[in-house]
Amino acid sequence: MKDATLKQIATQLGVSITTVSKALKNYPDVSAKTKKTIVDLAKKLNYTPNSFAVNLRTKESTTIGVIVPTIDYNFFSKVLEGILAEAQKRKYLVIILRSNEKLDIEKKQIELLLNKRVDGILISLSNETGDFGHIKNIINNKTPLVLFDKIAKLINCSKVTINDRKASYDAVNYLIKKGHKKIAHFRGSYMPQNSIDRFLGYKKALEDNNIIYNPSLVYVCDNNTDFEDGYKNAENAVAEHPDLDAIFAVTDLVAVGIIKYLNDINIKMPEQIAVFGFCNSFMSEIITPKLTTIDQPGFEIGNRAAAILFDEIDLERKDKPVIFQSIELETSIIERGSA
Repeated sequence: MKDATLKQIATQLGVSITTVSKALKNYPDVSAKTKKTIVDLAKKLNYTPNSFAVNLRTKESTTIGVIVPTIDYNFFSKVLEGILAEAQKRKYLVIILRSNEKLDIEKKQIELLLNKRVDGILISLSNETGDFGHIKNIINNKTPLVLFDKIAKLINCSKVTINDRKASYDAVNYLIKKGHKKIAHFRGSYMPQNSIDRFLGYKKALEDNNIIYNPSLVYVCDNNTDFEDGYKNAENAVAEHPDLDAIFAVTDLVAVGIIKYLNDINIKMPEQIAVFGFCNSFMSEIITPKLTTIDQPGFEIGNRAAAILFDEIDLERKDKPVIFQSIELETSIIERGSA
């Protein structure tokens, strides 16, 4: 059965469509008796407003777009939970898209969201995003934008992140304080800002503890297959550095690949080689040994980013100035059995 329309209600009651519309919007120029009759029939027929028509009139979609690089990570599922919780509170719909770490897909998805006339966009950039013309298109379109997790420092918009450099510094410093000296870093791709900052934190921790930085101890995980990258690079690192005593991984999934390889060749953790992850995903608690890692507050990142976006949408509608924010949320070390 099709939804009732204004025309059907008007025809059944012998009044104009305009009268029905005004009554349902509680206009004062419709008598109380007529208004009640119209509202009662609308309820009986389960009438709901045509949201598309309403959106055309108000130029509001009550919809935002979210682009994440992947949904494979527990981190991004937590981020999405945070976004959806805030969207539900604000009575917004959310279009969720995945770039699969590909720049060309990210560009197409932004174009799609702009064509859909979403009220705002949340993005965590892909590993391939090095030029930002398509991101600037969002701003030029006057669509509110908030970047989170993987951001571009050159883009003038609000951002919600953690201090990746400090978090990785704390992780490597933790390993050094435990007595480890030859520490490898399995880093992410060269382009994402969070990957760069985690590498720089690793390097700075070594330098501050008078350990000479050795570039041969840095292995790149840039195939978008973190578990396999972790496993294969662990095989290479153990072969190339027999005296290796610790590995700091850019993500938990990379670390799980490392642990799998070390278990396969019967290397004890942390006695022979310590392993430190990043994210505090559910996998960190089910692997053996359980993974020592950085707790990255995914839900809070998503929730805060969404709240900022909705506030900026409201300010834009009221033609009030928007002051962009750069929010850094706190991280902490979760100590378990691998380090």
